[in-house]
Amino acid sequence: MRNTFFGSLFLLLIMACSGSQEPEVVDVGPQEPDMIYHFPKDSFLVYQDEIRKNEVLSTILYRHHVDWPEIDKIVKACKGTFNVHGIRLGNTYTVLCAPDSTEKCEYFIYENSPAEYVVIDIEEPRTYIAQKETRLETEVAHGIIESSLFLTMTENELSPALAMEMADIYAWTIDFYRLAKGDRFKVFYEKKYVEDKFIGIGNILACEFEHKGDLLKAYRYEDDGKVSFYDEEGNSLRKAFLKSPLKFGRISSKYSKNRFHPVQKRWKAHKGTDYAAPTGTPILATGDGTVIAATYKKHNGKYVKIRHNNKYTTQYLHMSKILVKNGQNVKQGQTIGHVGSTGLATGPHVCYRFWKNGKQVDHLREKFPSAKPLNKKKIADFRLYADSLERILDHSNRVIVEKILKGDTRF
Repeated sequence: MRNTFFGSLFLLLIMACSGSQEPEVVDVGPQEPDMIYHFPKDSFLVYQDEIRKNEVLSTILYRHHVDWPEIDKIVKACKGTFNVHGIRLGNTYTVLCAPDSTEKCEYFIYENSPAEYVVIDIEEPRTYIAQKETRLETEVAHGIIESSLFLTMTENELSPALAMEMADIYAWTIDFYRLAKGDRFKVFYEKKYVEDKFIGIGNILACEFEHKGDLLKAYRYEDDGKVSFYDEEGNSLRKAFLKSPLKFGRISSKYSKNRFHPVQKRWKAHKGTDYAAPTGTPILATGDGTVIAATYKKHNGKYVKIRHNNKYTTQYLHMSKILVKNGQNVKQGQTIGHVGSTGLATGPHVCYRFWKNGKQVDHLREKFPSAKPLNKKKIADFRLYADSLERILDHSNRVIVEKILKGDTRF
């Protein structure tokens, strides 16, 4: 009897609960469609692959039911935006096809780089370039030189591109062929990510390099729309001449009034500085000027000579290839030729010669004036900005600041 009572009571409770509660309706709102390159994925048949050996755009499109007359129009529509003959082996492409019995390609998407892709609209036809969403993080990295900046970067698992950028920043103030063991650096820079994958470095925002006891600071700053690097006082790091005609390499022979010539086997003056580097290494004009010789001579080999003004002239010997012509105006940092061993040379190098007031001098001993400093009206703002960067360099081994660059920028 007691069991029957409790059983009936339990049943009544269940009935009461079920009768008094309505099913809860949850409004989840409209569902976001699954997107691919800013197209709704469910609206297409999607095929993704990589460019294979001997594969070209036309064969891919034809395989996806685009006929040859249409392909011809598409190729013409791509001119000026996308080089259809420049697709590279291994790059990713996506074909968006009609979700019907024809399965005809409606859009072809080719990834130029990890951050950029090309879209071909088959029907119109038209082509545009778009950017993926890129995330920027900033980081402070530091290191101590054992042999070279490049090796120090790679040994510390830093991007080699960071070494190239720092070499550009200090191109007027540090000779990277003469780094000393124990030199050290700090650099505050941007790292770029797409879909959480590191794709390369962005801008260097600030850095400092201690070279043979001298601390050289550099801050990225925009003045009247022009970005450059300045020291803590607002003086430009840019000078009239680069420290070297090569970005990287080594000095194999210095300027000397009495050197034993390796080919002629006799003692004579060597009024230049030899920089050894692999054949084909770019040779840079160390300053703005006009080419007054771009030719070949028995001892000099292929060479270029540049007059910078009434005071300074430079010369670059033993090239494998000359890229400028006599009378041509050149800019500082412009590639004027490639390293070689033409003329009187035992191996690939560039002999760099420097004239001051008509007399050959050792360019490494010369002191050159800096470019125009910051506008005085900007100095106060610059110093506040530089101080904030300095605090980051001084007090943080690793700093992460995130910034999102939105994608789908069309050209």
